[in-house]
Amino acid sequence: MRINSFARVGVFCLLAGHGADAAITLDLTSTDSIKKAAGTVAFDLMSYYTGNNTGDVPGNLPDPYYWWEAGAMFGTMINYWYYTGDTTYNAVTQQALLHQAGDDADFMPLNQTKTEGNDDQGFWGMAAMTAAETKFADPPSGSPGWLALAQGVFNTQAARWDTSTCAGGLRWQIFTFNSGYNYKNSISNGCFFNLATRLALYTGNTTYSDWAVKTWDWMYAVGLMSPEYKVFDGTQNTDNCTSKDHNTWTYNAGIYLLGAAAMYNHTNGSALWQERVNGLLNASTVFFENGIMYEPCETSKCNTDQKSFKAYFTRWLAATAELAPFTHSTIMPLIASSATAAVKSCTAGNSGTQCGLKWTTGSNDGSLGVGEQMAVLEIVQSNLVDGAAGWVSAVKGTGSSEGDVNAGSGSSSTADDLIVTPVTTGDRVGAGFLTALMLIGVFGGSVTLCIS
Repeated sequence: MRINSFARVGVFCLLAGHGADAAITLDLTSTDSIKKAAGTVAFDLMSYYTGNNTGDVPGNLPDPYYWWEAGAMFGTMINYWYYTGDTTYNAVTQQALLHQAGDDADFMPLNQTKTEGNDDQGFWGMAAMTAAETKFADPPSGSPGWLALAQGVFNTQAARWDTSTCAGGLRWQIFTFNSGYNYKNSISNGCFFNLATRLALYTGNTTYSDWAVKTWDWMYAVGLMSPEYKVFDGTQNTDNCTSKDHNTWTYNAGIYLLGAAAMYNHTNGSALWQERVNGLLNASTVFFENGIMYEPCETSKCNTDQKSFKAYFTRWLAATAELAPFTHSTIMPLIASSATAAVKSCTAGNSGTQCGLKWTTGSNDGSLGVGEQMAVLEIVQSNLVDGAAGWVSAVKGTGSSEGDVNAGSGSSSTADDLIVTPVTTGDRVGAGFLTALMLIGVFGGSVTLCIS
């Protein structure tokens, strides 16, 4: 299916709820209405955050949310400020990002390192990159800049590129003692690819674009990206990446889509990267039902991680519409139709405005949480992308974030440098760490099985 065969959907006014008074009113023809709706969803989202409470740790979410999702959430809150101009949550967002940056400015904090995966680190790194690109308020003097934090993540991950099996690629887990170390998955490599493309776009440094090309080529050669641009979950390196988990997820498609769009922009509109953007966007039609976004697990049961995936897919779709303008007429109507559907789910919880998981039902499905709120916030606020200032960069002379090409050079990926204590259920472990335990003897299905 080609891009121009996407269903076109009109922008219209929506009343959320079951028919009488709406919990959230959203008029997509009104900037003020979009901002007001986004503000309501953002308030409910941040009500889950406890890291600024006395005795808690800045940057952490309470159980059952893992550390990576906190980093992803603060990426959403940077976008919230960027799209709406509301600075209410800026201070707590800055505090969280800096507190979790770690001693080496690479998002390898001691409270997480023993269970941290490449994808977990990647989501925090991408949040810092978003801060640099949107010109989020700079950290105080003496703290690393947003660009430096993103570079620190890139540098540590480039050093982990593993040619011992499968001719390259990043492993899911960083350390040998974590389940999932023998799995090379699309999201870990996608975080690295996405970050590399955006660093190339921001700095103009060819080191980053070279790594982006290398990662894309590896993904295709190993079979994690098909000729039809479907992005599969991952592969075991115990059989030299012969077998594949062919499950597809919105965030895997989206993370490569934005990376390809960044490369299209970075290369001043190369035909090759335009073709790749088109291919990934066309392959993403499977994630829409009658113009409304959904996650494949919604037909069965989504786990805590998967409930947030639409947030990132939305985030990267909106950015793609700006970086690769030829996609705008396809993407923005889908964001609009999904937003009008999504707010219908925001009728629950103590506030009466908390949002559900499924947007295709026309009501709240009873699933409430950080992921659900984050996804609805991104789909609502992304309707403001055309009115937002474009991403800044050093190349354009508009970016001012302080960088450090050697950031993260003191970090280690070996267990010898860690003081390892037994992992407890109270640890904020990385994305999918618990589900990684299922990898032992179970490879026929999805690594991130749809469990509660």
